Amino acid sequence: MLKNIFSILLLLVGIHIHAQIPSGYYNSATGSGYTLKSQLKTIISNGHEDQGYGALYNAYVTSDNDTFYENDNTVLDMYSENPTGTDSYNYNHNDRNCGSGLNYDSENDCYNREHIFPQGFFDKQLPMRTDIHHVVPSDGYVNSRRSNYPFGEVSNATWTSNNGSKVGQNTYGSYSGVVFEPIDEFKGDIARMLLYFAVRYEDDVTSNTWDSHTTTNNPLNGTNDQVYETWYLQLLYKWHNEDEVSDREILRNNEAYDFQGNRNPFIDHPEYVQNIWDTVLSETNYSLDKKTSIYPNPATENYIYVRSNEKVTVKIFSLLGKKLIQNIIEPSNNKMDVSIIKSGVYIIKISNNSSSITRKFIKK
Repeated sequence: MLKNIFSILLLLVGIHIHAQIPSGYYNSATGSGYTLKSQLKTIISNGHEDQGYGALYNAYVTSDNDTFYENDNTVLDMYSENPTGTDSYNYNHNDRNCGSGLNYDSENDCYNREHIFPQGFFDKQLPMRTDIHHVVPSDGYVNSRRSNYPFGEVSNATWTSNNGSKVGQNTYGSYSGVVFEPIDEFKGDIARMLLYFAVRYEDDVTSNTWDSHTTTNNPLNGTNDQVYETWYLQLLYKWHNEDEVSDREILRNNEAYDFQGNRNPFIDHPEYVQNIWDTVLSETNYSLDKKTSIYPNPATENYIYVRSNEKVTVKIFSLLGKKLIQNIIEPSNNKMDVSIIKSGVYIIKISNNSSSITRKFIKK
């Protein structure tokens, strides 16, 4: 019976794209807290080569190509993609760019480049303006409706896009201004882009050439360490946990590395988010059924991290149902040794006293 359950699970979840992290890329990421953040800043700054603003459109052909939803090789736009049905419109790569004299008076007029961290806040300086890790293709009209609003959560939208992205008053945390809320499918993607930005440009965010962090729409908190206001970090962490790293993000990270020579560490190592900002995020609690995470998965080393807000039992099974590992994991010590298992596909089960979750686990 157990064998049949695990076999069905494997068929349902499919096989993930394997992250192609260069050997030794994160070897110097040995610290914790803001020390780790600065170590990552050095890692992802080395090798980063500005390829120019125009080159982004060509890069999108491989980094933002829809081979995940409709699989039609059109532009994968987070602001117009309908992950559960047919898109209301699509763009072909390098066709109908808004910069070609086209106007965006309504959706499906043209597409352009959306800065997830608004470029007006850093005065369109380089290399921030051309950094593919936070500059994505987007319908021009939805991009304009997003404006320079921070991201947030909206209960009563004043405007809604075709795919359900919303503009309205924020209902999350302490901020009550106008925000833009993307659909759930891409909230984690956007959160990890903004967290990348906080690390890559930690030395720049307090520059007097940047828009003051006291501007209403700007979520910077005025420091090089925390970077974002507390409510914003907690929102991004919430989205980071609710929408885990996807195959689409892994592919995009690999393509971005090929394009400009650096990576988003929060796609490769999602556990770094909590490791860096733990003191800011410590007030946030999550239930087992939705908020327990296993990183990295696929695992490229002989250890993984199991994130949960409570003590859990972790078991790893072969696909035939044979138990191979069983550990008790505490929130304060969530590193787990998996050196006794070989490369392959496994089933991981995480349990507390009342419930459990089961996931596929890959060791490379």
